[in-house]
Amino acid sequence: MNIEKIRQGVKGNIGREILFYPVIDSTNTAAFEKALNSKEGLVILAESQLKGKGRLGRTWVSPPGLNIYMSIVLKPLIELTDATLITIMAAVACTITLRKISGLEITIKWPNDLIFRNRKIGGILTELKSEHKKIVFAVLGIGINVNADLKDFPEDIRNIATSLRDETKKSFSRTEVLIELLNELNKWYEVLLTNRKVIVDKWKELTSTIGKKVKVVTVQETFEGIAQDIDEKGALILKLQNGEQKKIISGDLTILS
Repeated sequence: MNIEKIRQGVKGNIGREILFYPVIDSTNTAAFEKALNSKEGLVILAESQLKGKGRLGRTWVSPPGLNIYMSIVLKPLIELTDATLITIMAAVACTITLRKISGLEITIKWPNDLIFRNRKIGGILTELKSEHKKIVFAVLGIGINVNADLKDFPEDIRNIATSLRDETKKSFSRTEVLIELLNELNKWYEVLLTNRKVIVDKWKELTSTIGKKVKVVTVQETFEGIAQDIDEKGALILKLQNGEQKKIISGDLTILS
C-alpha cells in the first residue's frame, strides 16, 4: 500500500490523516484509544491484525499484506439513537466502491455484512463512546477481503468467506481500492449529516435482506420472520410468523430462504 498516494488521492476529511501499522492488535482498539485527542477523519490502517474485531466478540481473520483492515474516527453531530445509520452509511459506501472496482454485484446483509453469492467479502464494526445520550465519537471499523485466497482463511470459515480476487481471478491494488473507498465514505458521510433518507433509500436498493425469511439473534431473544424493511434509523422491521411486526435495532441475522 502506498500511504502517501492514498493521502494525496483523498478529497475530504476522512483519510487526510493516516496512521499506518505493519502489524497491530486491532485497528478499532487503536482508533478508540486515539479518538478523543484526534481530529475527525483519522484513519488507522494496518497490513495485519493479531486480534482483529468482528461483531459480537468474533475475530476478524487478518492475513498480512492481502486485504484492507481500517478504522476511522468520526464525531458526527447526530443523536445516539441514530447511531445505526453510521453502519448503514458505511455499508452503502463500501458496496458502491466494490461494485465499481470489481464489477461484482455485491449486496448488503443487514446490518453490516458485504456479501457476494452468500459469502462474506467484507464487514463493518461500529463502536461508540457516548455521554448523556450524545455520541462523543464513533470508531468505524472496515474489513474487506481483497486479494486473499481461500487457503488464507481458517478451515472453519472457508465456506462462508470470499474475496475480490477469489471471485474475479484478478488481483487488485489496495491503494486504488482505498482511494475510491475513502472518497465514497467522505461523500456518504456528508449525506448522513444532511439527508439521511437518501442513505436509507440507497441501502434498500443495495441490500439482499429485504423480502427474505430470516433468523435474527439479539442479546435477549431469537426471532424468525420476513425482513420487511428498515426504518429511518436503520432498524430492521421483521414480520413474525404470527403477523406481528418487530423492530430490531441490533442483532445477528441469518438468511433462511
